[in-house]
Amino acid sequence: MSADFLSIGMVTVIGLMAGTAIGLFIGYLAKMQQSHWVDMTGCEKTLNITLILICSVICIAGLAWRFLLN
Repeated sequence: MSADFLSIGMVTVIGLMAGTAIGLFIGYLAKMQQSHWVDMTGCEKTLNITLILICSVICIAGLAWRFLLN
């Protein structure tokens, strides 16, 4: 693996953005989101944060495998 700092940073940032968008979209489709953060229960908040983290990790791993590992 011979990737420079900029490549690793771009894969990480793009993976975080894509994972956040996908996680929020899945949470919206599953009706786990309210219009305001304060209106959500603790369980809904935890599930949304967990969903975003899992989707972000998957996106970062997929991008790293595709673009950093030749």
